[in-house]
Amino acid sequence: MGYAYACEYFMAWYSGNPTERAAFWYRAFGPYWWATWTMIICNGFLRCWLWIKKIRTNITALFVISIFVNIGMWFERYVIIVLSLAGEPFTKWTNAVYNPTWADWGIMAGSFGWFFMWFLLFVRTSRPSRSPR
Repeated sequence: MGYAYACEYFMAWYSGNPTERAAFWYRAFGPYWWATWTMIICNGFLRCWLWIKKIRTNITALFVISIFVNIGMWFERYVIIVLSLAGEPFTKWTNAVYNPTWADWGIMAGSFGWFFMWFLLFVRTSRPSRSPR
């Protein structure tokens, strides 16, 4: 993923297109810089720890790295959606910072509740049967 992110930024720079350069500059150093850098660190740099065999064979370390990769993938979707809606420096009519409303928070809470309801129902009904002795 780090290579893919580097290629994206390189192509934005190499293209010479000022609009594309501004978009990637806004992504990395604009008001949502924290989301972009969280995405890059979690997806690009933290995976490099897997090159070390001692970490690769440790279950706890693998679990922690997998959680950070999931966080990074969530932030990738966040950057794609929110930065597209927030606008770029060249689209003056949409240049605003996204502030979620109570409805946005409610939809997010409801989606988590919906997921965990089905997850817990699955866990409850999918226990292995006991073998008779």
